[in-house]
Amino acid sequence: MTTSHKNKTCATFLATVFGSIGLHRFYLGGLKDKWGWLHLISLQLSLLAYLLWRQDQLVPFLFAPLVISGLVACIESLVIGLTPDEKWDAKYNAHSGKKSDSSWFVILLVVLTLGVGAIALIGAIARTFDLLFTGGAYG
Repeated sequence: MTTSHKNKTCATFLATVFGSIGLHRFYLGGLKDKWGWLHLISLQLSLLAYLLWRQDQLVPFLFAPLVISGLVACIESLVIGLTPDEKWDAKYNAHSGKKSDSSWFVILLVVLTLGVGAIALIGAIARTFDLLFTGGAYG
Protein backbone atom coordinates (compact mmCIF):
# COMPACT_ATOMS: atom_id res chain seq x y z
CA MET A 1 0.00 0.00 0.00
CA THR A 2 1.46 3.36 -0.98
CA THR A 3 0.57 6.67 0.55
CA SER A 4 0.90 10.12 -0.94
CA HIS A 5 4.38 11.59 -1.07
CA LYS A 6 4.83 14.67 1.16
CA ASN A 7 7.10 17.20 -0.53
CA LYS A 8 9.45 18.99 1.84
CA THR A 9 9.74 22.04 -0.42
CA CYS A 10 5.97 22.41 -0.59
CA ALA A 11 5.62 22.00 3.19
CA THR A 12 8.32 24.62 3.80
CA PHE A 13 6.64 27.02 1.36
CA LEU A 14 3.24 26.55 2.99
CA ALA A 15 4.74 27.11 6.45
CA THR A 16 6.55 30.24 5.27
CA VAL A 17 3.70 31.89 3.39
CA PHE A 18 0.50 30.48 4.93
CA GLY A 19 1.86 29.24 8.25
CA SER A 20 -0.11 31.56 10.50
CA ILE A 21 -3.34 29.89 9.36
CA GLY A 22 -1.88 26.38 9.54
CA LEU A 23 -1.99 25.17 5.92
CA HIS A 24 1.32 23.35 6.32
CA ARG A 25 -0.07 21.39 9.26
CA PHE A 26 -3.10 20.31 7.23
CA TYR A 27 -0.82 19.35 4.32
CA LEU A 28 1.31 17.14 6.55
CA GLY A 29 -1.23 15.76 9.00
CA GLY A 30 -4.59 16.16 7.34
CA LEU A 31 -7.71 17.59 8.95
CA LYS A 32 -7.12 15.66 12.18
CA ASP A 33 -4.10 17.80 13.14
CA LYS A 34 -4.97 19.68 16.36
CA TRP A 35 -2.14 22.21 15.97
CA GLY A 36 -3.37 23.11 12.50
CA TRP A 37 -6.80 23.91 13.89
CA LEU A 38 -5.19 26.01 16.63
CA HIS A 39 -3.36 28.03 13.95
CA LEU A 40 -6.63 28.50 12.06
CA ILE A 41 -8.57 29.51 15.18
CA SER A 42 -6.00 32.24 15.91
CA LEU A 43 -7.21 34.09 12.81
CA GLN A 44 -10.84 33.97 13.93
CA LEU A 45 -9.89 35.02 17.47
CA SER A 46 -7.97 38.02 16.19
CA LEU A 47 -10.78 39.11 13.87
CA LEU A 48 -13.40 38.65 16.59
CA ALA A 49 -11.33 40.67 19.06
CA TYR A 50 -10.89 43.40 16.46
CA LEU A 51 -14.62 43.56 15.74
CA LEU A 52 -15.51 43.71 19.44
CA TRP A 53 -12.84 46.08 20.76
CA ARG A 54 -11.53 48.09 17.79
CA GLN A 55 -12.22 51.46 19.44
CA ASP A 56 -9.61 50.68 22.07
CA GLN A 57 -6.23 52.37 21.75
CA LEU A 58 -4.32 49.07 21.96
CA VAL A 59 -5.59 47.61 18.67
CA PRO A 60 -2.28 45.83 17.85
CA PHE A 61 -2.72 43.66 20.94
CA LEU A 62 -5.97 42.34 19.49
CA PHE A 63 -3.98 40.61 16.76
CA ALA A 64 -1.62 38.95 19.25
CA PRO A 65 -2.98 35.41 18.61
CA LEU A 66 -2.32 35.79 14.87
CA VAL A 67 1.15 37.27 15.43
CA ILE A 68 2.08 34.47 17.83
CA SER A 69 0.75 31.91 15.35
CA GLY A 70 2.88 33.50 12.61
CA LEU A 71 6.02 33.40 14.75
CA VAL A 72 5.40 29.75 15.62
CA ALA A 73 4.92 29.06 11.90
CA CYS A 74 8.31 30.67 11.19
CA ILE A 75 9.94 28.27 13.64
CA GLU A 76 8.04 25.34 12.12
CA SER A 77 9.16 26.40 8.65
CA LEU A 78 12.78 26.44 9.80
CA VAL A 79 12.42 22.99 11.36
CA ILE A 80 10.77 21.57 8.23
CA GLY A 81 13.29 23.14 5.86
CA LEU A 82 16.35 22.09 7.86
CA THR A 83 15.24 18.49 8.37
CA PRO A 84 17.53 16.12 6.42
CA ASP A 85 15.86 14.33 3.52
CA GLU A 86 16.43 10.87 5.03
CA LYS A 87 14.76 11.85 8.29
CA TRP A 88 11.93 13.55 6.36
CA ASP A 89 11.32 10.40 4.32
CA ALA A 90 11.35 8.23 7.43
CA LYS A 91 8.72 10.40 9.10
CA TYR A 92 6.37 11.42 6.26
CA ASN A 93 7.19 9.20 3.28
CA ALA A 94 7.88 5.80 4.79
CA HIS A 95 5.32 4.05 2.59
CA SER A 96 5.20 6.32 -0.46
CA GLY A 97 7.89 4.51 -2.45
CA LYS A 98 9.64 7.78 -3.41
CA LYS A 99 12.73 9.48 -2.06
CA SER A 100 12.90 13.21 -1.35
CA ASP A 101 15.47 15.30 -3.17
CA SER A 102 15.38 18.84 -1.83
CA SER A 103 16.76 21.55 -4.04
CA TRP A 104 18.30 24.93 -3.39
CA PHE A 105 14.80 26.46 -3.24
CA VAL A 106 14.33 25.03 0.28
CA ILE A 107 17.45 26.86 1.43
CA LEU A 108 16.14 30.12 -0.06
CA LEU A 109 12.86 29.60 1.78
CA VAL A 110 14.71 28.96 5.04
CA VAL A 111 16.78 32.14 4.63
CA LEU A 112 13.64 34.13 3.75
CA THR A 113 11.81 32.72 6.75
CA LEU A 114 14.69 33.49 9.09
CA GLY A 115 14.84 37.08 7.89
CA VAL A 116 11.10 37.71 8.01
CA GLY A 117 10.73 35.95 11.35
CA ALA A 118 13.56 37.93 12.93
CA ILE A 119 12.15 41.23 11.65
CA ALA A 120 8.64 40.33 12.87
CA LEU A 121 9.90 39.24 16.28
CA ILE A 122 12.00 42.37 16.79
CA GLY A 123 9.14 44.57 15.58
CA ALA A 124 6.65 42.88 17.90
CA ILE A 125 8.97 43.25 20.87
CA ALA A 126 9.70 46.90 20.07
CA ARG A 127 6.02 47.78 19.59
CA THR A 128 5.04 45.96 22.78
CA PHE A 129 7.61 47.86 24.82
CA ASP A 130 6.56 51.11 23.15
CA LEU A 131 2.92 50.55 24.09
CA LEU A 132 3.64 49.33 27.59
CA PHE A 133 6.22 51.88 28.70
CA THR A 134 5.41 55.03 26.71
CA GLY A 135 1.73 54.57 25.95
CA GLY A 136 2.42 54.47 22.23
CA ALA A 137 4.24 57.79 22.06
CA TYR A 138 6.55 56.58 19.30
CA GLY A 139 3.97 55.20 16.92
